[in-house]
Amino acid sequence: MSAPTQDKIDIEARKKGAEIIYKTFSNLLSSLEKGADPKLVIPKRTLANTVFDAEKGILKLGVSKLERKFLDMNESRRFMQTLVMAANIYRALIENEYPTIRDLYYRGKHTIVFHDLDGKHREENTWDEQAESDAALRDLEVMLGLLREDLMILSKEKGKVVGNMRIRSGNDIIDLSKLGHGAYAIESTPDLIEFLDVDAEFVLVVEKDAVFQQLHRVGFWQKYKSILVTGAGQPDRATRRFVRRLNEELGLPVYVLTDSDPYGWYIYSVFKVGSIQLSYESERLATPKAKFLGVSMSDIFGYGRKKPYLTEEERRNYIIKAKDLDIRRAKELMNYSWFRTPLWKREIDMFLDKKAKLEIEAMASKGLKFLAFQYLPEKIQTHDWIE
Repeated sequence: MSAPTQDKIDIEARKKGAEIIYKTFSNLLSSLEKGADPKLVIPKRTLANTVFDAEKGILKLGVSKLERKFLDMNESRRFMQTLVMAANIYRALIENEYPTIRDLYYRGKHTIVFHDLDGKHREENTWDEQAESDAALRDLEVMLGLLREDLMILSKEKGKVVGNMRIRSGNDIIDLSKLGHGAYAIESTPDLIEFLDVDAEFVLVVEKDAVFQQLHRVGFWQKYKSILVTGAGQPDRATRRFVRRLNEELGLPVYVLTDSDPYGWYIYSVFKVGSIQLSYESERLATPKAKFLGVSMSDIFGYGRKKPYLTEEERRNYIIKAKDLDIRRAKELMNYSWFRTPLWKREIDMFLDKKAKLEIEAMASKGLKFLAFQYLPEKIQTHDWIE
């Protein structure tokens, strides 16, 4: 009997990952056998080597690379950490295991006991804390051209999705429209999900889990034929990849709803262009066509002929005074070229002028039906968004 479809996808992903690791480090072994100094060539994961590709609308790594040499005292420890991480991942792939990031930290954590040139007893840890093993894993990702999800490495599930859509995950077919008051937790290997069918016209990404739950229970996705997604704050990689696939493979427009403050705007930015720290992932995780639906400053105060959604009394009740940290963060956003468009400049200038911010819950406080059945559909219908 042949293996189930999803099992084959899993097997192929493992095979690809193992082959790339084997080939990469076989080349290292070959150079050693030829008497060459062992070294790893890795793209630099630095701010200076992060560029904004205006044509693609995403952040990406530049062309700069570093050489990590075993015989360089400043690099030898990082060199060996990378090899330890690669060995553990390769072993997990061929043994059909699903390690977590924390597992990989413990699997590689051990102490090397030795005597130095003066005969003194010494001990050296492979790594002292998880930040070191995480850095080794990220180096491997950029070096191999694979994401950790491609290597069957699991992480905590954070994102949720609900809508009129059926998917295949593992050997099961899951109907995302029949989950009661709950939602489907987006698995940490989203490329292993198979989209079977979908009856939706757009995707609404909601910053906050609580607002996601409110919109779900009031039936927003049913009334407006949408897929409802939340990253529960700063989105994890699986949620970002899932949203990218919905847009890229199914052609569904993506709208993002966040708080009206610099942190909410940055969450939108992460969905749209990627993050600076993980810019090497943007080709697969960012959704350049994502649109910022709100909450915008012009929704609160109005602008030109646009009337505000809040009355003066509601503004007094709902607005939160911006702190100095919020002000600094807003000014930082203006350093990024994708926030220097006329519409974003207007929003940020209004924020700096009013020194006020607003949470999505304030719109819900006007009435959940107002948020779900007036504010959101009206903004989509009138194209009142920022790209």
